[in-house]
Amino acid sequence: MTTPTLEIHLSDDDLTAALRSDARLGLTAQQKWLPPKWFYDATGSALFEQITELPEYYPTRTERALLERVVGAIARATQAEVLVELGAGSAAKTRLLLTALTTQAPLKSYVPQDVSSAALRAAAAEIAAEFPGLAVRGVVSDFTDTLHILPRGGRRMIAFLGGTIGNLVPEERAEFLASVHNVLEPGEQLLLGAGLVVDPAVLVPAYDDAAGVTAEFNRNVLHVLNSRLGADFAPEKFRHIAIWDSAREWIEMRLEATEDMTVTVGELDLTVHFARGEQLRTEISAKFRIGGLTAELAAAGFGTQQVWTDPDERFALVLAERR
Repeated sequence: MTTPTLEIHLSDDDLTAALRSDARLGLTAQQKWLPPKWFYDATGSALFEQITELPEYYPTRTERALLERVVGAIARATQAEVLVELGAGSAAKTRLLLTALTTQAPLKSYVPQDVSSAALRAAAAEIAAEFPGLAVRGVVSDFTDTLHILPRGGRRMIAFLGGTIGNLVPEERAEFLASVHNVLEPGEQLLLGAGLVVDPAVLVPAYDDAAGVTAEFNRNVLHVLNSRLGADFAPEKFRHIAIWDSAREWIEMRLEATEDMTVTVGELDLTVHFARGEQLRTEISAKFRIGGLTAELAAAGFGTQQVWTDPDERFALVLAERR
């Protein structure tokens, strides 16, 4: 077995500095907001794993079933020598790709990227044990601003799965796709997983389940601020809300104050006032139409090679080539 390596480009101090910056910016905005990446401490990650098993939450199982069906075609089309996965986490779905790419293509190395060194270290060790001939090189970083540090050489495919592209607003998506384009060579590829626009009666419950797991997950970001920044939020005094914005075609998750309150964030020497009914946006999850998604890719310099969807057209896998 090849021993996996781990490159650390994002320390705990870096993460804390980023959290401080985001919290100050978002909590002092006229319409308060926080980025969704701060959901994912150990508790938040465990809660999200529970969400993926809920009957209402179709995206994870739909993407996995789709990937199982088309992974052979992806391997034959790409012939990738290097698989780079952004936001790899536990690399659960990646095993499908790795199996196909090591049997049908000349895959030599796997480069998982994530902000969590603990999750990445565990995933890299498991992958190295399961695929003993594969070089595994983990990169701890934030994909939004450190794509340039990803390794070069070999025919690469970057995989960005899970519908995470939907957490970026259009301007951020354009910047992200342009950055991916800049780090790839002509002919190298991007495999993108994206949720599609579906009936709100199906979509909204996926983000507001009957068991209340998503509500607990949403409120966990307040626990993160309490533990990491010395805040004194009372998470139980915030109500979870999921709203479909039909104009922007995205789901918004929000936390609504159930009473007037004043919160202090000790590490920032910041006092934040919430009026009863005031909302804090914690996530957007944009959903796409195929034409719009391929147009965004084209604007960033990618040509779409293939689009696969599930039978209900709830999720898409798009293989695009850097021009």
